[in-house]
Order: sequence, then structure tokens, then C-alpha cells
Amino acid sequence: QVQLVESGGGLVQAGGSLRLSCAASGLAFSSYAMGWFRQAPGKEREFVAGVDNSGRRTMYVDSVKGRFTISRDNAKNLAYVQMERLKPEDTAVYYCAASSVGGLTGGPPPMYSSWGQGTQVTVSS
Repeated sequence: QVQLVESGGGLVQAGGSLRLSCAASGLAFSSYAMGWFRQAPGKEREFVAGVDNSGRRTMYVDSVKGRFTISRDNAKNLAYVQMERLKPEDTAVYYCAASSVGGLTGGPPPMYSSWGQGTQVTVSS
């Protein structure tokens, strides 16, 4: 079955950087669009960044534009999000997700069919 495993979360000071990784298995990775979402306590899960199956087209929520970069390595079945200049409001559990709509660059959670277990990112002020 499809399995997505996130890693790379942790505690970082404001202004710092983290890179999250998502290892995918059980799917034809290069045919799937990938997305990163986050959920803070008491809030709904929100879209953060997405990349189409080719890796050429990306989309970001406004709050992370210019700070986060999503990428993928189809040869290694890996997706990444590089997070720079982190802010306390970036604190959340971050999830990677896969969509069988390969050309999708981003969208709400129902557009993604497979999810990882999440990794905690905490940004201290």
C-alpha cells in the first residue's frame, strides 16, 4: 500500500531553517503530485506548498512564498520542503500528501489521497 514517511522536523529558533523530507513507497511516484500541509493546534489543516509530478510547477500559500521551497527527486521517490526564515507562526505538524492527479500543483486536503503521519515543527521566538 502507499506509504509516506516524513522526517526532518524539530525545534528551531525564529529565523532558522529546516528541511523536511517525505519518503514515498507503494506508488508510481513520478505520476503523483505531492503536497505539504500543516496543522497547528486548534486550526484546520492548511495547504503549504505543492509540486506537480514533473517537479517543474509549484504553488505556495502566500504566507510562505519566498521562504519555503518545495522540490522532489523522482529517481529516489523523495519530496522535500526547504523552510527558511522560520517564524513562530510556522509552528505546526507538517504532513506530506500525494495526489494521483499528476498535474496538480496545489489544493485543499480532499484533493490528496494519501498522507504521511506528520512531523512536528516548532519555532521558538
